[in-house]
Formats: sequence, C-alpha cells, structure tokens
Amino acid sequence: MSAAREFEKKTNEQLIAEYQQTKNELIRQEIIMRYSYIVKMIAMQMRGLYLGFTEIEDVVNECFITLMAALDRFDPNKNVKFETYMSLRMRGTIIDLVRKNDWLPRRIRKAAKEIDNAETELFNSLGRHPTNSEMAEQLGMELEKYLKILGETNLYNVVSLDELTESFGSVFDPVVSEDSADSPEGVLQRNELNEVMHDAILTLRDNEQLTISLYYRKGLNMREIAEVLGVKEPRVSQIHANAIRKLRLAVERYMNI
Repeated sequence: MSAAREFEKKTNEQLIAEYQQTKNELIRQEIIMRYSYIVKMIAMQMRGLYLGFTEIEDVVNECFITLMAALDRFDPNKNVKFETYMSLRMRGTIIDLVRKNDWLPRRIRKAAKEIDNAETELFNSLGRHPTNSEMAEQLGMELEKYLKILGETNLYNVVSLDELTESFGSVFDPVVSEDSADSPEGVLQRNELNEVMHDAILTLRDNEQLTISLYYRKGLNMREIAEVLGVKEPRVSQIHANAIRKLRLAVERYMNI
C-alpha cells in the first residue's frame, strides 16, 4: 500500500505523534500539506499589517518555514493543540516582519500616543477603563472619528504589546517559548506577567474578551469574528485594538514604564 493511502487512514494528531517518533520526511510533508490552508488563512488574515512593504507570497513562504519549525518543536505534553501552537508561531513571525520593516506611519504613532494619554488620564480619574464616548470627549472629537482612528492603531498596539513581552514569549501562547528565560527569576517573572494579563483580560468588556479568545485561541479571522458578534468587520478591528491597548497599558503599569 502506498504511503499516501496509508496516511489517509490517520488523523492529524496520529501523524504528528508518529513524525515526532520517526522524523519521517514523508510524514512531515503530509502534515505540512494538511495544514497549508491554515498558513494561507493566517497570511491573508493579517495582510493588512504587511502589504505596505511585502507581498502575500513572501509572507506565506515565511509562515511555511515557521510551520516546519513548529512541527519539530511542538510538545504534546503541554496539553495544547498543534493548530493553536502553530497559529501563534506564525502570527509571531508576521509581527516580527512588521517590526523589522518599521513601516507604521508617523501619523498613526502620534494618534496611538494621544489615545494612550487620554486612556491613562481617564483611568486614573474614573478608576476603570473609559467608554468609547468618554474617550472621544476627552480627545475632543466625534465618536465616529475616534472609532476610525482606533481601528487604525490596531497594528501599533499589537506590535507594542509584543515588544513589551518579547523576553517572556507571547502572552497569548500557552506554551512557553524555548527562547524564554528558564532561570527561577525568569519563571517567576513569566508567572507574574501571566497573572497581570489574566487580571487585565477580566477587566475587558464581554465583546473584547470574546474577540481576544476567538482570535488568539480559536484562530478565527476578523470576518469570522464579525459573524459571531453580529457586527461589521471594521468594528471587530476597533474592538480588537481597544482590547490590546488596554492589555498593553496594564503590562506597562506592571513594568512601571
């Protein structure tokens, strides 16, 4: 019986387990082929982050390299699905590409800083996260304009949060990065950061918590999340930007930045 016919009888999990034991190249190729749709999906999902400086095909190639590395490093004993693990690794690869090219317009950086300052002032005075209406009023602009600008700062917030937590691995990753500090101090800091993130997530509004869960845990794209929430796709981007900004500010307060 041919290898292809034999593979058809096995689940993805069975093939991954067999590959980790044998490192068989044919099994590796079969797994990569089965997960190629996720590679392309994530590259398309995040195209708004990188189209200013590179092509989708180049990002897809980088994500395939990440998929192959993830397959070799995956530890099933961590009780995490391989799909979740590889998706987080690929999103990290794309964010790294964005950071290296530093293409974010100065206008967006300036707007993000102004939103940060307004959030901090209102948070200190109200003792809670301000509403969108309160933020718009604080910034002296119409709510619709504020929401539009908020959506535009999505990338800034994602990259900034990633930079803050880089030495700990992804804060949304249930598997500690192999590059993370493994000293007792490093483990303690990682655990403290996880607690900060957990507490910060609990302060988010319900739709923000759901968006974070669907995007980072379930791997849904913005269009799919929009269908779940019953809103338009640009609104999901705004919700995501708001949630990530709040989490980033919580981490900054923890680090006393």
